[in-house]
Formats: sequence, C-alpha cells, structure tokens
Amino acid sequence: MVDPDRHPEPAQPAHRRPRREPSPGPGDSAASPPGAATAGRDEDLVLLQFKGRRKGYYHNRHGVALKVGDHCLVEADRGRDLGKVLYIGPGREDWWAVAEHQGVIELAVEADLVRMRATREEESSLWDTCRERIVRRGLDMNLVTVERQHDGRKITFYFTAEGRVDFRDLVRDLAAVFRTRIELRQIGVRDDTRLQGGLAVCGREYCCSGFLHEFAPVTLKMAKTQQLPLNPAKLSGPCGRLRCCLAFEEEHYREARRRLPRVGLSVVTPDGTATVRQIDLLRETVTVDGREPGSLQEWPVDSVRWEEAPPAGGRGGCQGGGCRRGPA
Repeated sequence: MVDPDRHPEPAQPAHRRPRREPSPGPGDSAASPPGAATAGRDEDLVLLQFKGRRKGYYHNRHGVALKVGDHCLVEADRGRDLGKVLYIGPGREDWWAVAEHQGVIELAVEADLVRMRATREEESSLWDTCRERIVRRGLDMNLVTVERQHDGRKITFYFTAEGRVDFRDLVRDLAAVFRTRIELRQIGVRDDTRLQGGLAVCGREYCCSGFLHEFAPVTLKMAKTQQLPLNPAKLSGPCGRLRCCLAFEEEHYREARRRLPRVGLSVVTPDGTATVRQIDLLRETVTVDGREPGSLQEWPVDSVRWEEAPPAGGRGGCQGGGCRRGPA
C-alpha cells in the first residue's frame, strides 16, 4: 500500500541556519504534539494540509510570518504547492527528518487562493477524463480522487486496486491530453477512507481525516485488552479495518490491567476470601462471589488484597505474565 502522506526520511543534517522568529498568531497557542522535541530548536516546523486531508511537514527557514489557518506556498515536486497551516512549533524529530528538505516559500495572497479554487473546480473534469481512459483500456482499478499541483506542473491520480496494475499506457494517454507530468498512486482502503472523509459512529469526523498524520498499527489484542466484544462489525471502521481509536488508550488499559487481579484469582476482601469473577478496567473495581450462593459483590481494587505467581509460560490475565501483590 502506498500512503500519499508519507515521504522518504533522509538523514538529518548536522547544522541548521538560524532564523528569526515569526510574530505570534492567535492559532499559535495550540498545544505541542506528543513527543515534541523542544531542546535546541529555534526554528518553526510547519504542518500543512492539502486537498484530501493530505499532510506534510515543512521548514520555515525563511522566517515567513505565519499563523494557524493561513495558506502558504511551499516547495513541491519540481515546483510549488499551496496548503493550509495546521500547526507551527518545534515539532518532533521524525517530522524534522522530512521538513529539513522542503520548506515554506511565502504567504499566499488573494490571487493564489483564487487560483486554488479554480484548480479544485478543474479537477472534476480531470477525474472524468482519467476515468474514461481507464474504462477504455479495461484496467481493473478504482479511481478515488485527483489532485493538481498548485503551479500546474503535476497531476496526481489516486486509485485503489486488488493487485498490481500496469498503468504505463494510461500515463502516456493522460500526459498527451494534459501536457504535464502525470503520477498515479495506488493507495489502500485506509487511505481511500481518509481521502473521502466522513463521520464515524461517534458522530465526529474520521480520525484519519481529522487529525492523524500517519496510520498506526491496530491489532485485535488491543480490543481484548480493553474488554471489548470481539465483533468485527463493531470493531471495524468504514474502511473495513480495525478502528484507529482502539490504539488511543491502549497504554491506559494496559496499566489498569497491571493494577487489577485476573479473573479466577482468589482474593481477600473485607468480607473474606472470594474468587474474582469480573474486573472493570475503567472504574478499577473487582466483582467477586458474594456470601450468598450465586450472588456477586463489587469492591474497589484498593480494598482487595491478593498475591499471584506468574503463570506458566508468562501468559495470563495480568500484563507481563503475573500480578503484583494487591494493596494492603
């Protein structure tokens, strides 16, 4: 799968040219992202969003005065592109590995914004032309969207397909029609969903479209850790893959499991010894057998004591193969 938002990560230069600080804007007060590297940084890294929620990192080496929400021109593939500023700040080390080799050129003026709107309107006809050529050549591919570089020097067509597609003849067709550089990028179902956008079951914009920069691995084990029902229909997003949000609080749930006894363990409660039947990771409570047969009692974890040896093979309900002694 080819991710249109990802860029190669070349080696980071040892030195940077110092720059002047731009005047602060109302949007600059946004919190720095997790893992922000502030030490030794006197430059601003700029995160831009382009069409289809494609994002990129750029070095404001010329000290252009920007604020969040502005549009600016940046270095692009053999030309210039125009994007909207989402973040200005110290950034992270992995962002800088990309930003060092592409920079901000200047603040966009009204003429640039007019041209951007005209380009967006023109892209619908580019899509129709490409789709007609795909059908004519009988190619097994689904055209998702098209994006024209701001200076018009390149047109990128994004598509999905079950396997590899030989689109060399299609590229030649499109280059003869549009008289500019043509690029076709095969993307996966997650990228397709991000480009299309929409609302999730929570009522908010898709995470991949709204704020995620890159896709993080999501596994079924995360759902098990969070005690979610293993129902693919409920765990899958509109792309058909596991929801990105399963990874957001994974560390919290892992820590909570370390603080709670596992199901089936014998614990000491204020009412005596009992067996754990259920744990609540969010409320951090333990449900055990009650005094009456078939009854259950719920206790805060702080009122329960237990001791557990690591299970054989390092497997079990507690993270890392065993639980610590419970609170006194």
